[in-house]
Amino acid sequence: MNPRALPFIALILGACAIGFVPNLVRLADTGPAAAGFWRMALALPILLPMMLRDGRGATLRPSNASLLAGLFFAGDLAFWHYGIGYTSVANATVLANLSPVVVTAVAWFAFRERPGRIFLAGLALALAGAWTMAAGAGAGRPGALLGDMLSVTTAFWYALYFIAMRQARQGEGASRAMFWSSLVTAPVMLVVALAMGESIMPASTVGWLACVGLAVAHVAGQGSIAWALGRLPASIASVVVLAQPVVAAIVAFFLFREILTPLQMVGGLVTLIGVVVAQRAPVAAVPLQRAQ
Repeated sequence: MNPRALPFIALILGACAIGFVPNLVRLADTGPAAAGFWRMALALPILLPMMLRDGRGATLRPSNASLLAGLFFAGDLAFWHYGIGYTSVANATVLANLSPVVVTAVAWFAFRERPGRIFLAGLALALAGAWTMAAGAGAGRPGALLGDMLSVTTAFWYALYFIAMRQARQGEGASRAMFWSSLVTAPVMLVVALAMGESIMPASTVGWLACVGLAVAHVAGQGSIAWALGRLPASIASVVVLAQPVVAAIVAFFLFREILTPLQMVGGLVTLIGVVVAQRAPVAAVPLQRAQ
């Protein structure tokens, strides 16, 4: 069996789970940053027993990389959740997932993961499909341009999160890295929510269910991605999760009647083709040293 097969499947499942997130943020009747706080806070009780299961998860000092991942993820959530409120779900998710450009550049120089021509071709297809899928999705929405700009900024935070989480995964398990990073993200999101004067508590049953759904999606989605990052080059992993916009757009259609045009549907198909091409590409990588 191809050693990349299982991590690749985990990445796809993780991307599908995260694809529900922007729609759940819309359903959570709190502020955007407050939704991010509940996503982290409600995930911690799930992550704690998973971390303790390895027998030493709570006794070891968290790595600097996992703590940095938490800070970067807070930046990702703050910008993305606000972007979701202004532009369409498809736009916000596609633009936030343009991080492969940043991830590949950083991985190339920092980790000597040299992308080959096949990978670059897959990346080009995925990005072209993603842009096509987003074309016109936010047209007519008040503040759509602002939402698009916030979502693009999210891509930089998400790229930094990818790099930090990959570094953390060289010396600790996925559940441990997820727990400590989430523990950092939660209070940062609460501070942002309070500073922005947001409503913190969900005011309805649907709102609470959406917040619980965000936590479950975080554990299942980011947990799968974090696990796979310990087994795949960061550049390939970041392209695979471009499947998120496809799932997000499909869910948004059923929940909010955000209709995709035929051109956007073609863009989604091209994105998936690019993901498959990039996943099959060899990347010359020099392994990182495991933390002592």
